[in-house]
Amino acid sequence: MDRPKLSVIIPVYREEARIAALLAHLAGLPAPGGAEFLVVDGDPERRTLAAMPTEAALALASSRGRARQMNAGAAAARGNVLLFLHADTRLPPDAFARIQAALDDPGGADLCGGAFSLSIAPDGGPENRPPGPGLRCIAWAANLRSKLTRAPYGDQAIFLRRDCFEALGGFADIPLMEDLEFMTRLRRSGRRIRLLSACACTSARRWEREGLLRCTGRNLLLRALYHLGVRAQRLARFYT
Repeated sequence: MDRPKLSVIIPVYREEARIAALLAHLAGLPAPGGAEFLVVDGDPERRTLAAMPTEAALALASSRGRARQMNAGAAAARGNVLLFLHADTRLPPDAFARIQAALDDPGGADLCGGAFSLSIAPDGGPENRPPGPGLRCIAWAANLRSKLTRAPYGDQAIFLRRDCFEALGGFADIPLMEDLEFMTRLRRSGRRIRLLSACACTSARRWEREGLLRCTGRNLLLRALYHLGVRAQRLARFYT
């Protein structure tokens, strides 16, 4: 089998209701150079793997924890570009071509990777209900923060050259903030990323479940405490 250029790594925990639709979405995206999909289940009961269409992706089992699940997927991946995708996020139709173009651009020869811009849609997809002003404001603020800090979050579908990911030691084995921690290390190492204008669309299910103000306020507080030096292990008890 030819070695794919791109490996899409999907950490999951009890996503059995979503996995088939996600893999169908990914299979429909044009992939110059080829792509492989790896689903890494952190559920001891492996519910998502049991619900996964046969041969749609490589099924991997791991102990729970998004960072360790993504590291396990990266270790098994064969591509020279790694794309880390949340189960409730959808990519733009030309996502794989945009990634390859960004990394092949002569002006981006020293790029370590990048991420998409963010949009947020009501759970079930924007075709059912357009996002309200609150969700649009959150997405706008997240995109502005990413541009200023050069530290995108995981729901923006982070992609990385394999050699850069391995040189930085992968994701730290912490229960949350693994994306922020990695991007902070990447920036401090002097490496660059590119933020693409196209949007990855993530589900608003957590905001809908917890309430817009409560969820947003909690997230802002946790990030502030993390920047002040509170360990991720302590913060994790407030993020379930």
